[in-house]
Amino acid sequence: MGATTVTHVATINPTNANIHGPVIDEVEGLIRVYKDGHVERYQLVPCVGPSLPVELGVACSDVHIDKLTDQWARLYVPIVTKSSPVFNSKLPLLVYFHGGGFCVGSASWSCYHEFLARLSASSRCIIMSINYRLAPENPLPAAYEDGVNAILWLKKTRNDNLWSKLCDFGKIFLAGDSAGGNIAHHVAARLEDIDALINPLKIEGTILIQPFFGGEARTESERRVENNMKSSVLTLAASDAWWRLALPRDANREHPYCKPVKSKTRTLVCVAEMDVLMDREMEMCDGNEEMIKRVMYKGVGHAFQILGKSQLAHTTTLEMLCHIDSFIHQCDSSI
Repeated sequence: MGATTVTHVATINPTNANIHGPVIDEVEGLIRVYKDGHVERYQLVPCVGPSLPVELGVACSDVHIDKLTDQWARLYVPIVTKSSPVFNSKLPLLVYFHGGGFCVGSASWSCYHEFLARLSASSRCIIMSINYRLAPENPLPAAYEDGVNAILWLKKTRNDNLWSKLCDFGKIFLAGDSAGGNIAHHVAARLEDIDALINPLKIEGTILIQPFFGGEARTESERRVENNMKSSVLTLAASDAWWRLALPRDANREHPYCKPVKSKTRTLVCVAEMDVLMDREMEMCDGNEEMIKRVMYKGVGHAFQILGKSQLAHTTTLEMLCHIDSFIHQCDSSI
């Protein structure tokens, strides 16, 4: 499994306005789009390679999925020894989609690398973190298509890799945060429609961490948090901009990609109390308590588990890791 050096990072050049024309859309500090279609991204978070501390007990490597679209993934595999509690058991597989408004982010961002390594170790699961195509160069549904393609790649290559011998392909979870939660949700729905094509792989559940949904009408949490911007890294203005950049041409926030769909898949939804998205996440859970488990995290905002630096964010992230572990293994009596 050769490591890949592909990243989605560009440096902002102050002279580009003269070359590419005026800026037509922007999320301050994250992305800038010019009139001629040129896109620049700030290097907000450093990109790192697949190395991890030995004491964590997780092996990491990068794999190519589709050379045509330059799609790749980062794998996290718990190191299993004879003394491990899972020595005689195969491990669940969690397919993860990073956040970033569909437009920024990478599987190599340090914040995701650290979070997913911890999750792999604490939940005793293999994680495949997907580096999907970004908007606006590749508007939705490109990211959904990459998600489906990743699952089909897993089916095709499941007997070709050493790590796959440890994997329970009958127990796959789709997960993600923010825009990645939206992607995981919509990919799961698409896979329900082609269930026969992915057999014998089975999607056991979805884990949606502050999933990114939207609408034209404002919710109470959008109005409340927008007036208290220190409580959440995601502002209402940024949310609107991400949708403008990610959706198909001329679509608005009532487009189906902005909405949750009915799903038969068992789901865990992780909601942050101080998130502008809180009401939309709560609404998707209403009336479907048998299939959807909802957990509210008090006093924290959007993306606290990867960007939060406070003691509260750290403690609450540990709680989230425990909830994810319980959700993954709740049907597994061997662990």
